[in-house]
This record gives sequence, C-alpha cells and structure tokens, in this order.
Amino acid sequence: MTTYKNCRIPFVVANWKINKLKGQVFDYLEKVNQQVPDSSVVETGIAAQDIFLADMVRETENSPIHVVAENVHWQDAGAYTGETSPRALADLGVTYVLIGHFERRKFFNETDATVNLKVMAALRNGLKPIVDIDEDMSVYTQSMEAQPAVAQVAAALAGVSVDQIRNVTIAYEPTWAIGSGEAASAQQAQKAAQLIRQTLAQLYSPSIAEKIRILYGGSVDINNAAQIMGQADIDGVLVGRAALDPEQFLSLVAIAQQTSSSQPAD
Repeated sequence: MTTYKNCRIPFVVANWKINKLKGQVFDYLEKVNQQVPDSSVVETGIAAQDIFLADMVRETENSPIHVVAENVHWQDAGAYTGETSPRALADLGVTYVLIGHFERRKFFNETDATVNLKVMAALRNGLKPIVDIDEDMSVYTQSMEAQPAVAQVAAALAGVSVDQIRNVTIAYEPTWAIGSGEAASAQQAQKAAQLIRQTLAQLYSPSIAEKIRILYGGSVDINNAAQIMGQADIDGVLVGRAALDPEQFLSLVAIAQQTSSSQPAD
C-alpha cells in the first residue's frame, strides 16, 4: 500500500483558536521559526486569529511555517461586516485556511452548504483549504468495502475539480474528542481516515485519493501523536491545546518527521 513516505508529505497544524496576545505570538514564532524542518520533509502551519495574520506573515517570511486563517467568507468583497475576504487573505500572503471546524458548525451555525461555498471561494483565490470533517464514523465500522460516500466530505467538495482537489487537505476531528483530553484510538482514527480516502476515490479516483492528505485532530498530544501518525492513511495532525506551547509544537513536528521516515516504501 502506498504510504505518505513516498507520496504525501506529513503536515502538522497548530490551531490557536482565540488564544494568545500579540506579545505571545511573537515569542512563540521566535522560538519555532528556525527550528522546523523544510517543507519538503514536514509541512507546518499555525492557525491564528485574523488580527495576528499580517504580523505572522511578516515574521515567517524566512521560515517554512505556513500561516493559516481560521475562517473565511465565501464572497471576495461586499457588505459582510465582521467577515474576512478570501481575496484579502490571499493578498496578505496567507497560505491555508481552516474551513468547517466543529466549533464553527456548533457555535456559528455553519452548514455543509456554507462550508462548500467557503471551499470554492478559497480555491478560486489561491488559498488551500483544510476542510474539517466531524462526522461520526462509528456507523461505518461493519465493513470497509463498497462504503457510501461520507456525507460531509461529498458536500464540502461539491464542484471541486480534479485540479483543485490537489490543493485540499481533509482533517478528521471526532466531535467527542475535541478539547476532551481523550483522543480517538489510533485504530479508530485510521478506520475513519480510510473511509474518507475511499470516499475521495469514489468522488475522484483511487490515484488522486492517494495523493490527498488526511489529518487527525482531537486531543492530540506528544503521548499519542506517534501512534496516530503511524497509521497508513493519516498524514499529520491538527492540534489545539498541546500546540499552544512552542516546545510541544516542535516535538509534534519531530514526531511527524520520525514517523514519516520510518514508513516502509511500496
């Protein structure tokens, strides 16, 4: 089976949510900027509040770290007070954007339809979406053959072309694990990721599905990251609480690099 050792670069993304003040942002970046490996080895990203993104783009100019927006609107411009334009994010130099996070769905009533609109807006502006999937996969644990498409994946990617899908990352975060301190087991995470990859193969093709990265998120820390990232269909992690600490973030990046290098070739 093809593994990310030879076709998918692992990806570690810190999601700060609305934590940190300006001074803390600079302190964190100063500690990690030159410590992360080149993006050809492990890709790294930090998602932060909009108010910090411009500073972060400047501070990471000579670093492999990608700056990630936590949200985006589906219109490039217009009368949408309080929202953030995808065109403005791209112009700022932001690379990736989180779309459809569980907390956005729960607290701000985002739907599969708005997630899809945001994915399309990000792609047309050259941003790379990290699409969060929080669907309960437990109903699919009986058989891994001939599964129907996972609804959230199919809805989020409606209208996304073969060329565009190459710039999309999927992040699976079971709702019960987010912030709970209890992550899914490596086997549970792998089963969900495998189903997502099967869905991508149905929507596009098996060869394209093999090239799309799938991350796991939900109470990831330095104690469980190696097992989770060691799974065949999991290509990295989306980390909240643990990644607020720069040393832990660097440890997670190191684990991703070690796990990738230990994967067998075809």
